[in-house]
Amino acid sequence: MKLLILGGTEFVGRAVVDTALARDWQVTVFHRGQHKAPEGVSVLHGDREAPGGLKALAEADGDWDLVVDTWSSAPSAVQEAARLLAQRAGRYAYVSSRSVYAWPAGARLDENGALVEGAQPGAAATDYARDKLGGELAAVEAFGEERSLLVRAGLILGPWENVGRLPWWLNRVARGGPVPAPGPHDLPLQYIDVRDMAEWILHASEQGLAGAYNMVGPPGHTTMGELLEECVRVTGADAELRWLDEETIAAAGVEPWTDLPIWIPRGEGHDAMHQADVSKALAAGLSCRPAAETVADTWAWLRSLDGEPPLRAVRSPAGLSREQEKALLPNS
Repeated sequence: MKLLILGGTEFVGRAVVDTALARDWQVTVFHRGQHKAPEGVSVLHGDREAPGGLKALAEADGDWDLVVDTWSSAPSAVQEAARLLAQRAGRYAYVSSRSVYAWPAGARLDENGALVEGAQPGAAATDYARDKLGGELAAVEAFGEERSLLVRAGLILGPWENVGRLPWWLNRVARGGPVPAPGPHDLPLQYIDVRDMAEWILHASEQGLAGAYNMVGPPGHTTMGELLEECVRVTGADAELRWLDEETIAAAGVEPWTDLPIWIPRGEGHDAMHQADVSKALAAGLSCRPAAETVADTWAWLRSLDGEPPLRAVRSPAGLSREQEKALLPNS
């Protein structure tokens, strides 16, 4: 199989490249050149946001069985690339997001849920949800419904994470001492290991699957308690998890998801993020590794880095400040 990945040097794209190379696929990476491409790939450079930014791709020889696109900004960039490649590639897999569903995205929502309004395939950047849906529309516009795979990802964790959620927890636990732990201990979590998603994208494309798929593990694949206890175990830190209820957290002015990565208290937000219906993807071959493996491998990757873990330029650092920790644990 011949794969073209638009991106391919960070997090999701990197996982797709590594997985494809492990399958002995021929891989071409088209990217801006800001990060080193993995060994064993052919490289094309270009900036999708710049005039003429696809020139190297347009002038490249050959064709591809599959294009994987992880773009998260203006849908017009997806439209331009997909139109260019429609006659040169067999299938187009667009890594979208479950954010495309209209709010509130209730518990057990499947792929037939209502979508956000106002998305356009040729639009400039607006907001994340409409941009992702616009990207979906652009892919289908160019490749048709039978050749487009729309991967609606939820929370993504694992090695190469450049969002800073699981890396923040691991690094905080590694410092030891009392650690604010948002409860309850048995709060169910739903996420996808980036490598499991990459495996599924390539498998689904080989099988000729098309259409939209919620891409996240089963609800309750792990819990907040199990995830944080695994962080303690793999780091070997002298850390004490001090479990806090949502009322205590709210009273301290601490925000779910951003100040306390991954965690959302029970209710509308938790239902939307951690209670999705993924039966379609599971029936189509999705397999999810244990949380312990995701945590351990992410820690091993963090320890292999020379310096701070990568963080996407558009992201603000996640996690608690020391002042917020003192507000949550005033007697520590």
